[in-house]
Amino acid sequence: MTTAALVRVVCAVAAVVALAGCGTGGYTSKGNIATGKQLFVKACGGCHTLADAGTTGTVGPNLDDAFSASRAVGMKSSTFRQVVHDQILFPISTTSTGAPGMPKPNTTLPECSSVQGSGFCVENQEQAASDIATYVGEVAGTGVTAAPAGPGGSTNGKQIFQTAGCANCHTLADAGSTGTVGPNLDHLKPPLARVVKQVTNGGAAMPAFKNTLNAQQIQAVAQYVSSVAGKK
Repeated sequence: MTTAALVRVVCAVAAVVALAGCGTGGYTSKGNIATGKQLFVKACGGCHTLADAGTTGTVGPNLDDAFSASRAVGMKSSTFRQVVHDQILFPISTTSTGAPGMPKPNTTLPECSSVQGSGFCVENQEQAASDIATYVGEVAGTGVTAAPAGPGGSTNGKQIFQTAGCANCHTLADAGSTGTVGPNLDHLKPPLARVVKQVTNGGAAMPAFKNTLNAQQIQAVAQYVSSVAGKK
């Protein structure tokens, strides 16, 4: 192995170890990829970029960048799966960039038995973590890109808010969400035009959704937020 190749391997391994933090979740069995993708978009997409999922979050690491070098030097999806699984269940509290640390699983994957209202929840936290980890492990850094949302996608504003990643970052009583990464929308009570601009272009820690939601969907979710914020 050449010196350059050895350096690439060392850097790739270091990146994976850094992402893993100090998780002690034990070995995870393979989960369901299809379910994992759905859960990732709902629970993780607001904070992470992952091309296959069509998400562009910037609060946490870009998962394609994080794993592409490791994949290129021969590391296996099973390794990535374990890293992601442990990071979900045993997240590190801070990051070297100074960005907010990843929330604990009771925030990202709350179990339905502990959630009141109609907010996002899972039946089994451990299984959900395995499903997400399996999905991310299979696709992160592969270069596969999801097709942008088309005109036939949902234009139900509440549904978009709950499934496009908004609910994981924002508190909005009508949606049953209690996210704390972004502003509390019930307190902010943003007008329609402001929500449209923010969802379209992003800003600060919030990603832009203009490449993952079409114009009708952006208008729908903005109309929903501006009409219900602060009403409960």
